[in-house]
Amino acid sequence: MMTENNDSEKNTEAFAYTPGLKVKRLMTVSKERRLPLLGDILVEEGASVSYDTIVAKTEVPGDPRLVKVSAILGIDQNEIHDFLYKKEGDKLQKGEVFGNYKAWFGLINREVTSPMDGEIESISKLTGQVIIRPEPVPVEVNAYIPGKVVGIMPREGVVVATQAAFIQGILGLGGEAHGEVRIVVDSPEDELTAERISEEDKGHILIGGSLITLEAFKRAAKIGVAGLVAGGMNYTDVTEIMGEAIGVAITGHEEIGTTLIITEGFGKMNMSTRTFDLLKSFEGYVAAINGATQIRAGVLRPEIIIPHDEKEELEKEGLSAGMTSGTPVRIIREPNFGAIGKVASLPVELMRVESGSKVRVLVVRLDDGTEVTIPRANVEIIEE
Repeated sequence: MMTENNDSEKNTEAFAYTPGLKVKRLMTVSKERRLPLLGDILVEEGASVSYDTIVAKTEVPGDPRLVKVSAILGIDQNEIHDFLYKKEGDKLQKGEVFGNYKAWFGLINREVTSPMDGEIESISKLTGQVIIRPEPVPVEVNAYIPGKVVGIMPREGVVVATQAAFIQGILGLGGEAHGEVRIVVDSPEDELTAERISEEDKGHILIGGSLITLEAFKRAAKIGVAGLVAGGMNYTDVTEIMGEAIGVAITGHEEIGTTLIITEGFGKMNMSTRTFDLLKSFEGYVAAINGATQIRAGVLRPEIIIPHDEKEELEKEGLSAGMTSGTPVRIIREPNFGAIGKVASLPVELMRVESGSKVRVLVVRLDDGTEVTIPRANVEIIEE
């Protein structure tokens, strides 16, 4: 709620920049494909790649385990080497006996076994302990999108670029996937229900209209649908899928079976006509999707990338005009989260919000004609 104007500033129209939600038919999409640790690059600059092309690989060391050998066998620490069958660098299998202590003609027989598959990293006479490190976990990074390698980051990763349609959503769950686009509703107002999903949809990206029902999501995950895209989903259903309330951390790491992208907001919200028509025009094309989302502390949006070869002039990327009166925007904070409207005015004066801070605001005229005054940080431009 706004409580105070700053009358010391002239009350005129202002101009502002704010993060944009892209809905583009054609643009150059570039993606950095980075390894979590330094490793090997498997492609050269200029190489053509597909969705599943492995472009880099590395190995992530496993967490070591400490085995208190002297305590288990009941021996002095400095005697540890006398009772072990293995030395540093030797391989072990889970449950394998690698040390033994016998006394009193076999009446005392103590053994020490490996808690995992791995390798003996160190044996300490000072502590009587053995450190076992599991085999490193191989990690491979694929190209994610088809295109060309336009940059190499030595030992770190590559940059892949392609020409594609590019659509951002407002919230997503689940990670990277790709599949053929299939429209399963007749209009942006239709709900994506379980009855609209069949066994033949396995591996596809299904496009709905106004709402994804919880039953539809569960059926899609069971069948193996690559992704679901629609205007909205009930907040309680999203919470149930995640197993917890949505916070400010990055989503996209959830193992939920099907990547989910919401383009408008929570509840039953019609997908914008522009977005629906664009997706419909590419039905049958293979698309890449990623549900990773972060709104605060850095903006990261869920995305749908549809590579294609249409020969038309590339749309200008970025915002050349910023935000002015009439700019279409989406509200990204409560109490109007997901609402769409147009900028009615951009007052220059600062206004005080409930927290006591003074911020720049804008007036948004919602689709129903209502006008709301909110901080500029609470909206994002819908690029058209």
